[in-house]
Amino acid sequence: MKMERIKIFTRSFDLRLYLNSRGLFDQLDIPVVRLTDQSADGYFYTMLKDTDCDIAVNIDEDAFLIDPDAMFRLIDYVVENGYANAGCPDGGGFCPRAANPIVTNPFFNILNLKLIRTKYDRKAIREFCYKEHKEEMIKSFPTERLETRYDFDREDQEPYYPFFLWLAYSFRTLYLPSARHDDGMTTILKDLDGNTLCLHTWFARFYTTPTWMVRFVDSKRGIQKKRIDAVIDQAYSIRRMERPVFGFTDRLSFLGNKIIRWAIKVPQRIARWPYKLKKKINRKNSGH
Repeated sequence: MKMERIKIFTRSFDLRLYLNSRGLFDQLDIPVVRLTDQSADGYFYTMLKDTDCDIAVNIDEDAFLIDPDAMFRLIDYVVENGYANAGCPDGGGFCPRAANPIVTNPFFNILNLKLIRTKYDRKAIREFCYKEHKEEMIKSFPTERLETRYDFDREDQEPYYPFFLWLAYSFRTLYLPSARHDDGMTTILKDLDGNTLCLHTWFARFYTTPTWMVRFVDSKRGIQKKRIDAVIDQAYSIRRMERPVFGFTDRLSFLGNKIIRWAIKVPQRIARWPYKLKKKINRKNSGH
């Protein structure tokens, strides 16, 4: 591995889930940063401000690293071939979504921050007009990644879409292959040689939420913790590592951390209601 300075960043809400994920890269001798209370797009700008880091491995707390060597080889490949980003298309692959594949879903990214900083401009990101460049960007997209449903017209699916659309236009993005796990939901992210990089379970927000509440909020989701725990066990088994064991004091810490996170998150969610309403209106008017 030839790159100078690498850090792992995780946008985290659930301390228990974060520690289960972090345990799989604690021994890699790489600084690990837990980002809490960050917005869905703001944490990318936090990474870019970290000038002690040239390469960011962005990995969700419900994404579990399977092959560190494959990850390091991917980092080398990204740097040596001038890519700014490597990740899984947000549509067309085996994410449980059918959104815009030009955007990479941020459950796992290799972000070449050193390269991105050469053009990085928050104003340019805000003012980037995807519609003006859409056809050009679609033509350059690797069609072999379009295995499932997708929608190139989506430009406001998530708050991070403007960042990734600007990034895909301004630099080269490496779109990685994926597969669906036997549990029917988890995404298996692969490198270009077919090696499994990580397992992303999705629906981390329901990990420690009581089943009755999950079903009340989203009846289709059912029991998520059992499924996610099975994937965590699988990841540790593949890595031949012992899964962390948490005691009573840990559980108290998890509860306290969760209360704090909710106290901050609820006002943030409420503040985003106008944006979500505007997005629904725009989709209705555009026929989506």
